[in-house]
Amino acid sequence: MESFHSILKREWLNRFKIRDYKQVYRLIFKYLEAFYNTKRIHSHCDYMSPDEFEQVYKRAHIKAELRAG
Repeated sequence: MESFHSILKREWLNRFKIRDYKQVYRLIFKYLEAFYNTKRIHSHCDYMSPDEFEQVYKRAHIKAELRAG
C-alpha cells in the first residue's frame, strides 16, 4: 500500500496545489478511473492495464466455458 501511495503522490498529486479535502478526493478518483485502472500498465497484470487484464481474463473464461459445454 505504501508503494501505491508513493506512486499516487509522485505521478499525480504533486502536480496540483491542493486546497481542500474535496479537491483531493476528486483528484484521486480521476487518477484511478481515468488513468491508473485504464491506461497505466502493471507488472502483476502481465504489463497490461487492470481494465485490459480483466477483459482478457473474461474472454479466456468465456471461451473455456463454451468449450466445456
